Parts: sequence; C-alpha cells; structure tokens
Amino acid sequence: MKLGVALRVMGPQSTPALILECARAAEQLGLDELWVPDHIAIPPDDAEGSGGRYLDPLATLAFLAAATGRIGLGTAVLNLPYRPPLPTAKWVATIQELSGERFRLGVGIGWMVAEFRALGVPKRERGAFADATLEFLLRCFAADEVEANGQRFLFRPRPRRPPIFVGGAAPHALRRAVRYGDGWMPMSGEPEKLEPQITELRRLAQEAGRPAPEVAVLTMLPLQDRQRAASQARAFAEVGATRLINASRYADAAEFRRGAEILSGSVRDALRT
Repeated sequence: MKLGVALRVMGPQSTPALILECARAAEQLGLDELWVPDHIAIPPDDAEGSGGRYLDPLATLAFLAAATGRIGLGTAVLNLPYRPPLPTAKWVATIQELSGERFRLGVGIGWMVAEFRALGVPKRERGAFADATLEFLLRCFAADEVEANGQRFLFRPRPRRPPIFVGGAAPHALRRAVRYGDGWMPMSGEPEKLEPQITELRRLAQEAGRPAPEVAVLTMLPLQDRQRAASQARAFAEVGATRLINASRYADAAEFRRGAEILSGSVRDALRT
C-alpha cells in the first residue's frame, strides 16, 4: 500500500515556508505522496479554520515540484466543474512534465453551493461537466493533435498521462472511475463500510474489461494512538485499499513531522507484517 499525507493549503498553515518544510519532511521520511485539496471561493460564513485563505492546488503542486525530487504530488480532489477543460489539461500536463511524471490527478465534481454560485456554474450540471472534462483529458494525453470547438491544435508537452483517481460516493463515482479513471478515491473512516463498495467497483471494472481499479482512501487515522492507527491502516488494506492518504490537522511543521513519522514508522511497519 502507498502511504500519503494531505498538506494543508489553507489558513495559517499555507505560508510558503511552512508548505515547503512539510513537503520536504514528508519526502525525507519516505512517504510516497503529498495531496492537496481544492476550494476556490469560500463564503465569509463558512471560513472557520481557513479564514477564506486557500491556495490554488495546481499552482501549489507546481511550486512543490521544484522543491522536491521523489515524492508523488496529487490533488484530493480537483473539482473539475470549477475550471475550463483545456486550461485544466494544460496545467495537468505541465505539472506532470516539470515534476518528472510524479503527478496523481484526483478529481471530483464539487459540492459547495456558494462556490458554484460565485463561478456562475450551474451545480445541477456538474456531473456532465466533469465527464466532458475527463473525456477531453483522455483525448489530450492520447495524441499530439487534438480538436476542441472545431479547432485542431497541438497538445504539447504530452508526458505520460498521470493516474486519475475519481473522488465521490457510490454509485456514480464508481461508474465514473471505471469509465475514465485508474482508481476510486473515497473519504472514509470505516474500512468495513468500504468493503462492499470496493467489491462493486471491481465487478463494474470486470464487466467493462478493465483491470481492477486502485482504491485511494482519504481518511484521518488516530495518530495519537499508534497501535490503533496501525490497526486501522491494516484494516483498510485488507478490504482492498491500495493507497492511504492521511488528512490529520496540524498547527505547525513540528506537529506535521510528528504525524509523518508515525505514518512512516508504526503504520508502515504494520502494513508490512
């Protein structure tokens, strides 16, 4: 199982110095991946914990690509209806190119009504918009020459397509993951509740003639209890998770490092036994 950690790109933890320190600590400790969330327009009455301060996830990962050399860099998740398909494809290809193909593209359809309102995007159309963007992304990474809106153009650089992990709940996210992605990215704190959904995901993939998709679980392990955290991580692996992304909160770099040390130590050791 790959072990990753969510990096806070909001609130007081989102300063350049703190982001760099945390990213480098995760890499030094041997974790596999860093993941960042996506919010673009937080309303004043829903800004507790962030103060409305959110860094753009794609710009942040481009920044971290130059500051790290090995660790994977992912979005958990990029809300596809928030951005036009072609600029999104260009961002994805550019980060994949500049990072040495370390990008992991977690995608979602968005949920916050205020953000859709601020963007002028109808929330009811988010699923169709996400599907169209995913279809377009697949076309861009399949050939140097692409067509959009009746115009042919060259899509370069065209590195290897990053793996796509579709976030969201069953059943819609499962079908989207099988159709467009390489894996599913659920949020869960209870491995036993994921097991039947992972079974269904594998059934859908088999029906479609696709290989068994990956399952990248976004969770919050109880790191204050090393034994319990290790046991829960092992339980996720046993029900079929292939990647685990811990999203614990932290106040500063020292607290982030303590959590990363537990993940790279006790949790990693438990997954090896």
